[in-house]
Amino acid sequence: MLLILLLSTILSLIVGMCLIRFAHLHERFSADHDLNGIQKFHALPVPRIGGVSIAVGLVAGCGLLAWLLKDVRVLLILLVALPAFVAGLVEDLTKKVGPLARLLATFMAAVLGYFALGAGVQRLDIPGLDYLLSQFWLLSLLLTVIAVGGVAHAVNIIDGYNGLSGMVSIFIFLAMAYVALKVQDSMLMGVCFAMVGGIAGFLFWNFPRGLIFAGDGGAYLVGFMIAEVSVLLVSRHEQVSAWFPLLCVVYPVFETLFSIYRRKFLQGRRISYPDALHLHQLVYMRLVRWMVGSKDVDHKTMRNSLTSPYLWALSSMSVFPAMLFWNNTQVLMCFVVAFMLIYVHLYRMIIRFRTPHWMLLRKSARH
Repeated sequence: MLLILLLSTILSLIVGMCLIRFAHLHERFSADHDLNGIQKFHALPVPRIGGVSIAVGLVAGCGLLAWLLKDVRVLLILLVALPAFVAGLVEDLTKKVGPLARLLATFMAAVLGYFALGAGVQRLDIPGLDYLLSQFWLLSLLLTVIAVGGVAHAVNIIDGYNGLSGMVSIFIFLAMAYVALKVQDSMLMGVCFAMVGGIAGFLFWNFPRGLIFAGDGGAYLVGFMIAEVSVLLVSRHEQVSAWFPLLCVVYPVFETLFSIYRRKFLQGRRISYPDALHLHQLVYMRLVRWMVGSKDVDHKTMRNSLTSPYLWALSSMSVFPAMLFWNNTQVLMCFVVAFMLIYVHLYRMIIRFRTPHWMLLRKSARH
């Protein structure tokens, strides 16, 4: 497993370095030149194809894993993830693939995983629902598609600041690797380590300097792999509670659901309407007061990066309990509810300017 981690990290690191070093060859297509969008917080055009380095690290790690285990199912995971990654990467290069098309591509990947890998949501550890899922495979397929596509899209939503979604995803994969170790599933544990390595190599360039972004290709690939490993872990091992992966991903998933509720019912807008009211954006605008107003590029980049640790801490409040109580459904359910309450309370405090002073990060620019 250490060899898989090292190989995927090193190759991701090298590919990321090459993408940055030769950016002048591809930045016409790959760079994010929109610096004034409502959800844009970087100071200079940056290549947004860092997902390529993550993908290379994943392929290398899984290739080594398949050779070690003599199990071609590892390579099937890569194949079923292809539609989600390609749709996101094409958007990164052309800026013409809408969110619906990317979501549909991820749905397609989930369908492929269902039939090729048996990666289906077959139980929720809720009496009654589990019976229906076991009796009606179409219902299981529909729920799988919604769950996998939803998680992939949710990871993309929190991919707004340097290191944010990358580190949160590493937390999640490490928790799943731990549970895979407990249930002696070498294949899924190896896939988790390949993903951790791929993301870590990318993060070296992304955090805190923001030299490259994961883009939609990277975000959808990471999100899909989180969802696929989650489904496989639960479907292959009855002792793993279905609420374990839900608690692992509750931060990005609840962020997405809360955003839908906020736009549809509180603002009366389309749920796809872009705004700057995600929790990570509020943290950036109202908690991280570091060099506010400064036009210096380094100051803007540092303020961007200082936002992420707040959300890392929030995410850890769900991932660590999930890892500790991975086979206890009742406790996991309680933590899911507790996290949602904490999220809403924190959101209300920030939006009403009632955040405790110790949470504010201040440093004024000298004039």
